[in-house]
Amino acid sequence: MLVSLLKKIGLKFSLNDPRWGRGSDDNNKNQNQDGKRPNDGPPDLDQLWRDFNQRLSNLFGNKKTGGGGNGGGDSGGGMNFKPDMKGAGIGAAVIAAIVAFLWLVSGFFIVQEGQTGVVMTFGKFSHMTPAGFNWRWPAPIQSHEIVNVSQVRTVEVGYRGNVKNKQQQESLMLTEDENIIDIQFAVQYTLKNASDWIFNNREHEEMVKQVAETAMREVVGRSKMDFVLYEGREKIAFDSSQLMQQIADRYKSGVQITNVTMQGVQPPEQVQAAFDDAVKAGQDRERQKNEGQAYANDVIPRARGAASRLMQESEAYRSSVTANAQGEASRFKQVLVEYQKAPAVTRDRMYLETMQKIFSSTTKVMVDSKGSNNLLYLPLDKLIAQTAAPASAASDVAAIRPPASSVPPPDTTALEAQESRARESRNSRDREVR
Repeated sequence: MLVSLLKKIGLKFSLNDPRWGRGSDDNNKNQNQDGKRPNDGPPDLDQLWRDFNQRLSNLFGNKKTGGGGNGGGDSGGGMNFKPDMKGAGIGAAVIAAIVAFLWLVSGFFIVQEGQTGVVMTFGKFSHMTPAGFNWRWPAPIQSHEIVNVSQVRTVEVGYRGNVKNKQQQESLMLTEDENIIDIQFAVQYTLKNASDWIFNNREHEEMVKQVAETAMREVVGRSKMDFVLYEGREKIAFDSSQLMQQIADRYKSGVQITNVTMQGVQPPEQVQAAFDDAVKAGQDRERQKNEGQAYANDVIPRARGAASRLMQESEAYRSSVTANAQGEASRFKQVLVEYQKAPAVTRDRMYLETMQKIFSSTTKVMVDSKGSNNLLYLPLDKLIAQTAAPASAASDVAAIRPPASSVPPPDTTALEAQESRARESRNSRDREVR
């Protein structure tokens, strides 16, 4: 329809048309009558302007009252035209249609992957659009805002950019045992609801920072100082992230807490030196306790082992004495039974056994002859020693004896006298024994 209307009013948009911008056929005829051809050169700007005015007059229904004339006469005689209301209505409708088309086209928008479009009708939330090519009613009826829900955002609490750039009004916190510590941490989060993020928060970054600081202060306030400084950092971060998520959900902020990173946990700078001394003292205490425990682990088992050994030895001695006493008592009872049966035989046997035990452990023998009052003494220990001494001397001499040519001959007379005395002593002992 638009094309037919444009053709009706004579507008042509083809740049390949050789007659574009050269006026109507009547004007071309007039130019030919003047002796000029249409293609003699570039179009005249004045002629283009006159053609545009003429077509615009035709569009709104202006007609000529006189005969023919040039373009200047047509433009100058505009007061002689009579308006056509039908043509004016058609022109207005065309312009309105073009404006409406452009207005409707302005409602198209594109949402990238990982983003969400939030459409608002007169400023009130209407709906959310997925990624892709979308359309809404153009302004001022509807508007839209694109939110990146896949972006990982970060909020720093207690520092800005670097842990050395501290913000003490945020980082100083009080523990359960009434000590002050300096904590710097970072919170990473994403968006899980774009409409809540836009409509339920005025200052988004400030809201997340206040929620993070509030949750961290509550968790630290329920913990001891040593626990926060040393072994409890991971638990503090986990508990604080859970509490942050609960507070954010209660506010309907559309925030999803993903991670809490502890950047620095230490005492305040004003008491850092004293705290270091206290830490060193605690370390010395632990070292001395470990040394004492090691010494105790070395001494106590040995003492227990010695005590156990003594107890076992005493138990063994008691068992041995008891067993010997029981054996002696049993043997005495058996001897008593035999003695009651044959007293003389038993008495002689006991005497012989006793003497055997006595003489087996002594080196001196006293012999009393029945026929005389002489008491013979046999030095058995000395005799054994004399017989053992020559054997050992002979082995020593053999070890250090010089060559046979240098050894002097032995004294045979002394050896014969010694042998004769030994034979006499043996004979005398034999006689006494008999």
